[in-house]
Amino acid sequence: MSNPGSLSAPARSLDVVVVGEALIDVVSRPDGDVEHPGGSPANVAYGLGRLGVSTGLLTAIGDDARGAAIEDHLAGAGVELLPAARSLARTASATATIAADGSASYVFDIEWRLEPVVPAYFPKVLHTGSIATFLAPGAGTVRSLLEQAHRDCMITYDPNIRPALLGSHGEAKSLFEELVPLTDVVKLSDEDARWLYPGQDLEQTAERILQLGTGLAVITAGAEGSLLATSGTQLTIPSVATTVADTIGAGDSYMAALILGLLTRGADGLAPAVLEAIGRTASAAAAITVSRPGANPPTLDELRAAQEPAAQDVAAIGV
Repeated sequence: MSNPGSLSAPARSLDVVVVGEALIDVVSRPDGDVEHPGGSPANVAYGLGRLGVSTGLLTAIGDDARGAAIEDHLAGAGVELLPAARSLARTASATATIAADGSASYVFDIEWRLEPVVPAYFPKVLHTGSIATFLAPGAGTVRSLLEQAHRDCMITYDPNIRPALLGSHGEAKSLFEELVPLTDVVKLSDEDARWLYPGQDLEQTAERILQLGTGLAVITAGAEGSLLATSGTQLTIPSVATTVADTIGAGDSYMAALILGLLTRGADGLAPAVLEAIGRTASAAAAITVSRPGANPPTLDELRAAQEPAAQDVAAIGV
């Protein structure tokens, strides 16, 4: 992707470009505060890098110590920070307060803007989501990019709803529903689904999202597993039992593994067996992430090792 003055082509061919915010998560616990690089899109990019997928992140950070920490963090997973990222006065932050059950509530200090982007090439997958698709003025640039790219590459989208940063429910729902027809895959949490479509069950919400024009709707529900739905299939994939340290980055880790599955699925499209395999892999990735503090997704080797017992069980019964 390139645009004079904002983006130049990456130094290498990228399978995935992630577009969205990168920030610092300040995790507030009773024993003190700890800072981690974060932001849902940055977490997805990092998770993809850990899984061995060539990935770039199009974002906006400050030319400051927190911005440098984010850049170093991404580089550690082999993720390329696309040019002109250091465009903000300061790097955004989100303060997460951890509850007794490991869940997190957030307070944000964020500005989001991107210069207009004219793609010079398209990756296999373009992923976006979270604050970057709702918060002006950058949300308009993200939408323009999706409009340019959606006929030329797979678009994946995770709204990752943050009510504290949104306008009215009606405005946020409209923004979401305007983006869905530009996508191939939409993944959201059960909390996102219930906020966007109160009173509807997860199956009804998945059907609504499919009616808007995406090809695959995925809704995660923590310990209750995840729902994967296409126009002809609805599958519920169980979660993987684990001891929870916290839930930071769990959905982003699931999303990264979901994208990996879509990239490597072969010629069978979204057949039920393919969906089940993708869903189980994504659930395993999320389970590894919640078992350790912060947004710390698995490497490809860790993910494979976690799935080996299940693979051996399947082989033993001749499936």
